[in-house]
Amino acid sequence: MRYRKKTAAIMMLAAVTLLGIAYLPVLAQQGAGQGGGPGAAGTGDVNTSNLAATIATLPVDPLSEAEREGILYVREEEKLAHDVYTVLYEKWGLQIFANIAASETTHMAAMKLLIDRYGLDDPATEELGVFTNPKLQKLYDDLVAKGTKSLIDALEVGGIIEEVDIVDIQGYLKAVDNEDIKLVYENLLKGSRNHLRAFVSTLERYGVTYEPQFLSQEEYQGIVTSPMERGSGGGN
Repeated sequence: MRYRKKTAAIMMLAAVTLLGIAYLPVLAQQGAGQGGGPGAAGTGDVNTSNLAATIATLPVDPLSEAEREGILYVREEEKLAHDVYTVLYEKWGLQIFANIAASETTHMAAMKLLIDRYGLDDPATEELGVFTNPKLQKLYDDLVAKGTKSLIDALEVGGIIEEVDIVDIQGYLKAVDNEDIKLVYENLLKGSRNHLRAFVSTLERYGVTYEPQFLSQEEYQGIVTSPMERGSGGGN
């Protein structure tokens, strides 16, 4: 898969300095196996049945190259989030990772609706941690390396992933004319904002203040100080 341009967020992430926060075993013990609370299943899910029904009422307009590029990239980017959270749940046993990994499955399914609708070749492999796009492969490797250092690093990785998702999707959304693509992206953004809220609030419970790395301070504060959003999927 070829891309004419890479998002600034992905380029910046390669330069992020990994934070050397010491691992405190008690945190993993306190957080392991928690259910509900921040990151509970449903807070960032996309209702793909409703979304598919709504998309079916919209016209199938020709794709621009930017729209095609965005669909392919975001499809794999959502897989990256799913795969990283799956690995981090296996490592730390903290329920937020399992919950949000499940939510990312609905995000991947939402993008698959567009892949199928426009007859595109799906870049997402079924193998955990394997990506067609080499930039996403490196990003996955870097994030897993950071996230397996400590539980706090793992939760910060969650914040990073959701920030990057928001920045990237907002960037692609600017170049979109087709209403069905706009609808899917808007649903993904709602889910990613909820996921970011969940990671930030979980870090706060462990006495850590998350600092945004890709969103402006104003946009970040606007997200984390507002309530969880509901109704993903078809605008319902």
